[in-house]
Amino acid sequence: MPLKEKAHNLLRSSLNNPNAAFRDGQWEAVDELVAKRAKVILIQRTGWGKSVVYFLATRMLRDMNAGPTLLISPLLALMRNQIEAAKRIGIRAATINSSNVEEWEEVKAQLRQNRVDILLISPERLANDQFRAKVLAPAMSRLGFFVVDEAHCISDWGHDFRPDYRRIVRIVQALPGFVPVLATTATANDRVIADIRNQFGGDFQTMCGTLTRDSLHLQNITLPSKAARYAWLAEHLPSLPGSGIIYTLTVRDSRRLAEWLKLRGIDAEAYYGDVESGKRVELEDRLLDNRIKALVATTALGMGFDKPDLGFVIHFQRPGSIIHYYQQVGRAGRAVNNAYGILLSGREDDDIIDYFIRTAFPIDAHINEVLAALDQAKDGLYLSQLEREVNLSWSKLEKVLKFLATETPSPVRKIGSRWFRSPVKYELDMRRVEQLTRLRRSEQARMQEYMTSDRCLMQQLREELNDPGAEPCGHCAVCMGKPLVSESYSDKLENQAVLFIRRGFQEIIPRRRWPPDALPEYGFSGNITGELQHQPGRVLSIWGDAGWGDLVRQGKQITGRFDKRLVNAVVEMISEDWLPMPFPTWLTFVPSIKAPCLVRDFARRLAKKLRLKFIDCVAKKKENQPQKIMQNSFQQAHNLDGVFEIDEGKILDEPLFLVDDMVDSRWTITIISALLRRAGSGEIFPLALAMTTSK
Repeated sequence: MPLKEKAHNLLRSSLNNPNAAFRDGQWEAVDELVAKRAKVILIQRTGWGKSVVYFLATRMLRDMNAGPTLLISPLLALMRNQIEAAKRIGIRAATINSSNVEEWEEVKAQLRQNRVDILLISPERLANDQFRAKVLAPAMSRLGFFVVDEAHCISDWGHDFRPDYRRIVRIVQALPGFVPVLATTATANDRVIADIRNQFGGDFQTMCGTLTRDSLHLQNITLPSKAARYAWLAEHLPSLPGSGIIYTLTVRDSRRLAEWLKLRGIDAEAYYGDVESGKRVELEDRLLDNRIKALVATTALGMGFDKPDLGFVIHFQRPGSIIHYYQQVGRAGRAVNNAYGILLSGREDDDIIDYFIRTAFPIDAHINEVLAALDQAKDGLYLSQLEREVNLSWSKLEKVLKFLATETPSPVRKIGSRWFRSPVKYELDMRRVEQLTRLRRSEQARMQEYMTSDRCLMQQLREELNDPGAEPCGHCAVCMGKPLVSESYSDKLENQAVLFIRRGFQEIIPRRRWPPDALPEYGFSGNITGELQHQPGRVLSIWGDAGWGDLVRQGKQITGRFDKRLVNAVVEMISEDWLPMPFPTWLTFVPSIKAPCLVRDFARRLAKKLRLKFIDCVAKKKENQPQKIMQNSFQQAHNLDGVFEIDEGKILDEPLFLVDDMVDSRWTITIISALLRRAGSGEIFPLALAMTTSK
């Protein structure tokens, strides 16, 4: 049977549709891979059917006695979808990832017995020594096909660069020349494609299709305040077709916005990376089945999520680049006649994007500190040991180590759970970092221009991706000369949103364990026992945020005294939302040498308003480094060792509020609470005006 006829029969069978036909370019890509064993970079819009190409090619190559396919896939959600799709075409698919540890040994056995047609793994799996030694190395000589999905992640010129994708380049370069390779993406411009081809080496051809989506109707709306965007969404979301996704730039915004929409009677849920795996699957299924109006999601719900009838994609904030925006908004309208892509924009957008740009690469000083610490450790260091040596957070240490581990050659190596310094001399390529930073800034500027552009919105997206067929779409808000969805919203809803934002109280969660060897002067170690632990506390706001956070910032940085409205707001929070029991009878505060009056004054006024005893019983007996510069738990706790003392003669054996203006790591609150409890106080309820960080 001719290859094309066989492929056509497989396509119809997989789609359970006797009339199914190839889309433009699908068969041509399959033919290149199967008949010519070519190496292909395939660029097609989301929903075009790139997975059809590699599944058909896998099945046909396996029927020709080729070895199994290895597919690098970036997201667990994408893997689940792909495994289900593979079954429909008669492909035996398996995966090894963090969510199916109990199945690993069975999958390995099936691989050895040649009973797996396609193995799906994440690029992060390539960093695992055991996987490389016991799974990848034995399979390399038998691979029949190699696929990299979302290949733009390979290039640090791309919008979604992931360091672990660098490991893929080594695999491609080590493959026998007769093994076909497919790299797929929907969001790679000419610069990214050239970088991918250069990194892979060899003779890679590029196959491109049009990136337009006729069913997608685009509109941009600038609403600077969060309250205005909350009101607009509450008013207009119910009338948008079907179900969809609302993208936020931060986890905190996804959670708060979902909570607001639910209060307005809209079925919405937050979706982000830290949501438990089973819950994420449940939320994805609810969206796929139209059993929810919207998922309010970070980019954790991004590459590869496939819902053909998605009715809308709304951005609560402006992404950092037009390419990034296209990658997300292009999820809507794949199999419906009308879908909406609404881009909202607020005053916080640039601050968030600026943060992402600043932290995209580890800075030279952090790299040098980590390498210096490893230089001194002949037996290597665990991450927990590295925390003691280097004043960096756990996440920053992981970021530095991952970055260094994927450099070629690498100045570090990992054996088991220990990190070692390799003999490689290393210097960060600052020229490239500066080039990439300038690129990110220019992308940010183009996104700002796009937000207020008077040119066709779809045409601009396609031009940014170097689509040669870019032309006016005729149905975006600019082409139509009028809003597709009304930009108005009710004042009443906005006022309700303001009140909701102001009531965005955060919890101070008690810490459970002292960092080892961090507090020798106080003698605290091991678990933080109940006798020394404070109760769950409350924070009025997020520093500088809409609502009370900006008023806290003004008091701390400008006026030098906290506004009486903050006193009233805290009283309201305590009496209407919190209601701690047993209710405190007295109040004390966290002292400061640098600003001795600020918190003391606020605490005294708060005590008067609450009709509680005000007792000044905590003293700061020596100055320490600013707590805000301490980056991890060991450094934060150790920086406070011996700093505070308690006037035991003033202590009451009754419940109390412990007041501070700011809370971040919680170690100041934790240590003072333990000292107060050890001195004989009653239960402690910590209270702060603002939290400096919040997921």
